[in-house]
Amino acid sequence: MPTLQEQLRSPRFLVGVELVSIRGSMSEQTAVRVRGLANELVASPQVDWISITDNAGGNPQLHPQALGKPILYAGKEVVIHLTCKDLNRNALESAAWQLDSEGFHNVLAMTGDYPVGGSGGRAKPVFDLDSVSLIAMLDRMNRGFDEKHLRTSFCIGAVVNNYKLAEGEVVPQYLKLRKKIECGAHYIINQVGFDAEKARELKQHMDRAGSGATPLVGNVFVLTARAARLFAAGRIAGIVLTPELLDLCERHGRSADQGKAFFREFAAKQLAIFRGLGYRGAYLGGVHDLATVERVLEIERTFAPGDWTAFAREIRFSRPGEFFLYPEERDPDRPRRASPPARRGGFMFAFSKWTHALTFTPGRPLQRLGAWVVSHAKDTFQGPRPLREIERASKVVMFRCKDCGDCSLPDIAFLCPESQCAKNQRNGPCGGTRAGMCEVDGYGECIWLRAYERRKHDGTEAGLLEHAPVVQNQALRGTSSWANNWLGRDHAARRAAAGGAEPPRHPTPDT
Repeated sequence: MPTLQEQLRSPRFLVGVELVSIRGSMSEQTAVRVRGLANELVASPQVDWISITDNAGGNPQLHPQALGKPILYAGKEVVIHLTCKDLNRNALESAAWQLDSEGFHNVLAMTGDYPVGGSGGRAKPVFDLDSVSLIAMLDRMNRGFDEKHLRTSFCIGAVVNNYKLAEGEVVPQYLKLRKKIECGAHYIINQVGFDAEKARELKQHMDRAGSGATPLVGNVFVLTARAARLFAAGRIAGIVLTPELLDLCERHGRSADQGKAFFREFAAKQLAIFRGLGYRGAYLGGVHDLATVERVLEIERTFAPGDWTAFAREIRFSRPGEFFLYPEERDPDRPRRASPPARRGGFMFAFSKWTHALTFTPGRPLQRLGAWVVSHAKDTFQGPRPLREIERASKVVMFRCKDCGDCSLPDIAFLCPESQCAKNQRNGPCGGTRAGMCEVDGYGECIWLRAYERRKHDGTEAGLLEHAPVVQNQALRGTSSWANNWLGRDHAARRAAAGGAEPPRHPTPDT
């Protein structure tokens, strides 16, 4: 059998199917049903690969490898979802070595959903890495960590979600997509969505950005009335279903077959749209039996080659005022609304930029003075006590600083990812925002939307993710980020060194 990476290079339109794991052991009845579906999918020549989720929705579930092994051994290509919400970087590396050792060479690298459940209450999230830094780690494993380690052979997938409302949500998703490809993603799957205009825009953007050679796979979810209600209520992070589409799903759900014929045809139309737009394949989710997969594919085969253009005009459930990157290319009968002007960052943002440039720009007098002062302190990781107290007090008041010691404030328009982002996202936004708001209650507006708007007001929004990928050094936690920057220990110094001289080498607190 050709590998998934080989199949993605072929001209054939591919079909993958998502298999959602279960909570319980392989001997339980629910697992038996899922294994039965897996066996049917393995036997189907119409299915090219099977993708297995990792604690989908933030709930604890059986590890995807348990379901994946029989599929892999039967000869079907398996994609294992690998997410950052439950594992730190060491555990992710261990999991990756195990996957490679057992023959699982296809990985879909994601940040993951925020945990919503667990034994005894909600689990504590990890998010030590995110999707960008995880992709970078897997790519480094493919190239070999060093001469002591063999190279892995992962085919690395990534996800993008451009089904967003505001410009400050959409554009950072595209910027992060570019970083994922730069860091080693071999193919891209888009998030579940129901707007062909956004699907077209994603393909156009990749082509125009020089990423057209990276295979793009369209996400097709076979709806039900119940699933539509969950999506419309915002119960699944990152998925949007408009009131107009919900009403359509509810009406068909009340039919004699509970809408089964309509929902299958709707999915087949989406599949045809992705094929017509030049996507490399389709990724079918929301299926619980092979008959549904076969029926969707059968319906799609009955369409004429040009029918997809009519379907694209039909399936365009966007929201009023939704931002489009290429508004001039949208259908002329669709309403347009100009994006509101970018919000100013205010005095605090301007003051932070000014003081940072003055104090931390290499070669500036204050930067040299700061480096000299902390290098002569008794504890070079804390610096002189009075200076350390000034740092703590000012950053807590201005940024709600958590004293991580490896500061990303300058990367995110002086917004703290530790205190203001539920997932501590340092390499761009996750895909879980809803109309600009964090998927996790209590965190408010997404800091990456705010950062984008601050930088757009300055005309520097295109460089929002130039700093990525950032891998935070946890050994610096509780130490002075000022001292760490001045003495070349933080990620900013390492990034500067990547394009120039090696930074000064200083031990970390745990060495």
